[in-house]
Amino acid sequence: MRLHRLSITAFGPFGATQEVDFDALSSAGLFLLHGPTGAGKTSVLDAVCFALYGAVPGARQSPGASLRSDHAPVDLPTEVQLELTVGGRRLEVTRSPAQPRPKKRGDGFTVEKAQGTLRGYDAERGWHGLSKSHQEIGEELTQLIGMSRDQFCQVVLLPQGDFARFLRSDAEARGKLLGRLFDTRRFAAVEERLAELRRGAEAKVTAADERILALAQRTAQAAGPAGAEATPIAARPGEPGLAEAVLEWAAIARSTARERLDIAHRVVAWAEGRHREARHAVDAVRELARLQQRYEETRRRSLVLEERRPEHDRCQEELERARKADRVAPALELREEAERAYRAASNGLDRARALLSPELRDASPDQLAELERRFQQELYALDAARGAEERSARIDEERVRLNREAQADDELIRDADAWLADWDTTRTALKERIDASQEAATRAEQLAGLLAPARRRLDAARRRDGLADDVQQAEERFTAAREQELDTRKSWLDLRERRLRGIAAELAAGLVAGELCTVCGSAEHPAPASPGDGHVDRATEERALAVQRSAEEARARAEQQLGLVRERHATAETEARGDDTSASPAVAELCSLVDRLADEHAEAHRLAAATNPAREALTAAEREHAERLQQRQEAHGRTSARTAAREALDGEQARLEEQIAAVRGESASVVERADRLTRRVARLADAAEAVRAEQDAARQRKEADDRLSDAAFRAGFDTPEAAAATLLDAAAQRDLQQRIDAWQAEAAAVADRRAERDAREAAEQPPAEPASAQGEFETAEWLLREASSALAAAEERCGELTRLSRQTADEIRRLGPVRQEYERIARLAGLAAGTSADNERKMRLEAYVLAARLEQVAAAATARLQRMSSGRYTLVHSDARTGGRRAGLGLHVVDAWTGSERDTATLSGGETFFASLALALGLADVVTEEAGGVRLDTLFIDEGFGSLDDQTLDEVLDVLDSLRERDRSVGIVSHVADLRRRIPVRLEVVKERQGSSVRHRLP
Repeated sequence: MRLHRLSITAFGPFGATQEVDFDALSSAGLFLLHGPTGAGKTSVLDAVCFALYGAVPGARQSPGASLRSDHAPVDLPTEVQLELTVGGRRLEVTRSPAQPRPKKRGDGFTVEKAQGTLRGYDAERGWHGLSKSHQEIGEELTQLIGMSRDQFCQVVLLPQGDFARFLRSDAEARGKLLGRLFDTRRFAAVEERLAELRRGAEAKVTAADERILALAQRTAQAAGPAGAEATPIAARPGEPGLAEAVLEWAAIARSTARERLDIAHRVVAWAEGRHREARHAVDAVRELARLQQRYEETRRRSLVLEERRPEHDRCQEELERARKADRVAPALELREEAERAYRAASNGLDRARALLSPELRDASPDQLAELERRFQQELYALDAARGAEERSARIDEERVRLNREAQADDELIRDADAWLADWDTTRTALKERIDASQEAATRAEQLAGLLAPARRRLDAARRRDGLADDVQQAEERFTAAREQELDTRKSWLDLRERRLRGIAAELAAGLVAGELCTVCGSAEHPAPASPGDGHVDRATEERALAVQRSAEEARARAEQQLGLVRERHATAETEARGDDTSASPAVAELCSLVDRLADEHAEAHRLAAATNPAREALTAAEREHAERLQQRQEAHGRTSARTAAREALDGEQARLEEQIAAVRGESASVVERADRLTRRVARLADAAEAVRAEQDAARQRKEADDRLSDAAFRAGFDTPEAAAATLLDAAAQRDLQQRIDAWQAEAAAVADRRAERDAREAAEQPPAEPASAQGEFETAEWLLREASSALAAAEERCGELTRLSRQTADEIRRLGPVRQEYERIARLAGLAAGTSADNERKMRLEAYVLAARLEQVAAAATARLQRMSSGRYTLVHSDARTGGRRAGLGLHVVDAWTGSERDTATLSGGETFFASLALALGLADVVTEEAGGVRLDTLFIDEGFGSLDDQTLDEVLDVLDSLRERDRSVGIVSHVADLRRRIPVRLEVVKERQGSSVRHRLP
């Protein structure tokens, strides 16, 4: 990496733009950066670091600190621009930190974000942009340089004060610095990962042990009293021997439980025998008590049966008399029926005579029949008068109808007159409605012409808003394609440059002995070039070129797509504006316009739709006007006709009244007279029939009395009344028979039971005591239940213990591999952490790697330290332990004059300077090799030369002068005056009131 040019604007102490030409300063290989204290010498190095990494060295990047110069005017932005060559590429990086700037509108300041640009240079296109992304620029430069910011600040800027402290610091401080430089975080991560794996494995073992202990606790609960006899488990989760202790304890609990199970089996067998004996005894006592109770019950039932014998005899006698009386029952029923018929006929005769006049109540049937015939003839004579009366009634109805029609016609005439009076007003209102509807139709057509363009503008505005997102996406795709093109072009150019650097080997591959070289024309080829590491052939370059062209085509397509989307967006924007040239309308505004026009158009269309109904209403009104005129004229004609009809009806009704009055007598009407005669005829006929019925019923009652007397005598009764008194119905007879049968059945049952021998023998024995036998049986049954429960509990306990023991054994078998894995991981974690007994020096893994790196740094630093100290001092790495601390990062100096080895903290001031310088240069070599061998063509050494005498200073400068080999330049940052005499090429930093400035001092 070589620096060419640095431009600093409003940065640190520099109030204006300052230019630093590193090409001119590097021409002599060694140059001096000097100036008074506080002028800004270190700020030049900070600007280089800021340009490359976007931040200054960590010691000066304090929180809240600003990189902007207090001397700069408010309108001059802070900016650092660095031109350099790295990885064979010429680059220019420009960075601006976050800084306040004046607001474009109004007063005050606003904070502008940090910005950056990266440009590349090639012979064909000159300077061209590569990226404007702050993050991408940092990643690109870090990848090309091959070092982080901390490594760059230690390797390129060589801060002597840090290395002096490094020489005097302890192992922990050295470990922090070396860890930042060599990025040993992966080894620390390995330590942490192993520790994490150890904790995880330990947690698994502990969890498994806890599960085993949980099973042991469940086993103790299942074992019950048997578990209390075993020795408690003293081991804890994670301790060795826990599994064996649990298995031993479970075996003891199972053995004790099996012994208790055998005892329970024997107790159950004894309880079952006692239970059987008690059951047989209680069954025998119960049978004896049953037989004694049966005998006593038989004796009691026999006594009750003898007490009921008189009642049985009475019921039997009463049933026999009732069965004799059943033979007289038909005659009795016939006599009662004749009596009921006579009473009914007599009552009917009384009712019929009560309806007749007093003089006819004692008349004979013949007299009544004669009066009936006479009234019937008079009734026939009233039929003609009845027709005249009905015609008179119809005339009355006709007169009512005529009056009703007259009222209807009068109402129609009044209604027609009232309607015709408002005819002119109604016709004018209907014509005005027609005119208003026609105007609304014209308005609807005009609004329809405005609504369609407004809707098109609304659709265009919606498309415009949707296409805005498409434009943004197309721009993002175009940006991504452009960046992809730049990346592929950079890769292709890098491959091409590498191929051109190794083109000699590619041309040498085509050389043939004895043929002329196409480059130099010689036929001899003594030393043809051979391909080096990383050689790029033609096929690789062509593939990279193909990828670059494909990316270029993708960028062109993305650009074309972006143009099409922008064109559609612009078209939609034009359509949305319409004839309006003002600001672009919003969708909400156009929606409001469309809704307003649509509402007005709907209202106008609704009013226009009323044109035909209005015309139809006018036509209907004119038709109704003509109809009402005609109806009024017809009503006047019907009034005249009704007057003539009413006069004719009055004459006809007068004639009919004369005829009716001659025949109706004292009655109000002919119909009333006919009804009265009809009722008289009916009453006379009923009375005659009632007299005949009464006579027939008296005769039938006399015949029934004679048959009843004869039947009672034949049945053995003195009188019919005696037979009727003993007569019983079927239900009463069935009741008597059931009572007789029940007594007889009870008598038979008692006789059978008195003949039983076992009951008679049981009665001769002492009274049975079933309660005592039952108590003995219940006691035996309780003992059996208790023994069975104890047996079931013992069996369940043995089964549960067997199951839990099997689970415990399975869990312990599963724990075996887990515990082995834990022991292996714990051994590795302890070894990496330096806590294991196998790690003799108690060195952590990260410290071990850093010790190897420190050993390399000490070896590289010794080559220069011996030259600076005239071969006296040598830096060596020491892994010895000091006190109780861990070993690994010790650094000693060997004095060749005394042959002793001592700690670097014992060096004097001057010795510390050139030892730290040698250490810094050695560290730079090792870090450069660690970073991939990136060539560092520009180095800076910051301060420390004032502590050297003249001879030592000459030796140090000789060593620094040797760094110029292979076109390397070294810049010394110091305010020592003697160096300005020894180094002719200088960059002076001048401190002034308006800000510092730089001046080039060239020979």
